[in-house]
Amino acid sequence: MNGWLALGVAIVAEVMGTSALKASDGFSRPLPTLVVVAGYGLAFWMLSITTRSVPVGLAYAIWSGLGTVLIALVAWALYGQRLDAWSIVGMALIVAGVLVMNLLSNTPAH
Repeated sequence: MNGWLALGVAIVAEVMGTSALKASDGFSRPLPTLVVVAGYGLAFWMLSITTRSVPVGLAYAIWSGLGTVLIALVAWALYGQRLDAWSIVGMALIVAGVLVMNLLSNTPAH
């Protein structure tokens, strides 16, 4: 599997797993708990596949950075979490950091 595709799947899986954490109610509800475990399991598996062709630092920065931004947006849409101006600035800085690492760094794959 292509490393970048695996990274995309890892991000989506992590966002799904994290989104289900609140619904799992401390792992007391079986279906949301299953979504959490499956989401994180798939996310880490795909992240490990990603590191075959993408430098681990870059892969993790993209995975965690975009995951953080997407989770904040999901929390806003599903759970009514308020996103104030500073939250948006913080998310923009995360995305900017990921872009700098991705576009300007000369880190080799191996």
